[in-house]
Amino acid sequence: MDNQLRGASVVLRPVADADVKALGEIVREPEVARWWSAPENFDGMLAIVVDGEIAGAVQYDEENDPDYRHASIDVFLSARHQGRGLGTDAVRTLARWLIEERGHHRLTIDPSAANAAAIRCYEKVGFRPVGVMRQYERDPVTGEWRDGLLMDLLASEPPGPS
Repeated sequence: MDNQLRGASVVLRPVADADVKALGEIVREPEVARWWSAPENFDGMLAIVVDGEIAGAVQYDEENDPDYRHASIDVFLSARHQGRGLGTDAVRTLARWLIEERGHHRLTIDPSAANAAAIRCYEKVGFRPVGVMRQYERDPVTGEWRDGLLMDLLASEPPGPS
């Protein structure tokens, strides 16, 4: 990846040491912590930058076995940046790069089945529900198991317009 990816409103770039404090604060916000467990570190993540400010982060993982090659995406955004289309822009920007530059034919994303806002965001990009994964993840707040929704996007159905 070049040093950064530009979306309509966001810039995605590797997380720098100077971003760690802000990202740590974001993942502890109640609106974010409800869906995201705080990672041990932010290595390998891309900072989501909006107007020069850290708004959250997005990460991807690539399966490189040629028989199963695909990539997965995960994202979090600070509460004050939610509801403005910035998450959609970040996911769309990364999805395009993974398809066009990294050559993936399929992308997956797996929000909590109860996270309606995230699901709407991913549907706007073009992800489609594939199925419910029962008791898929532990709720970071309550410790209860909750269902996840597996969604995918095929390169033959590229991300929608910005």
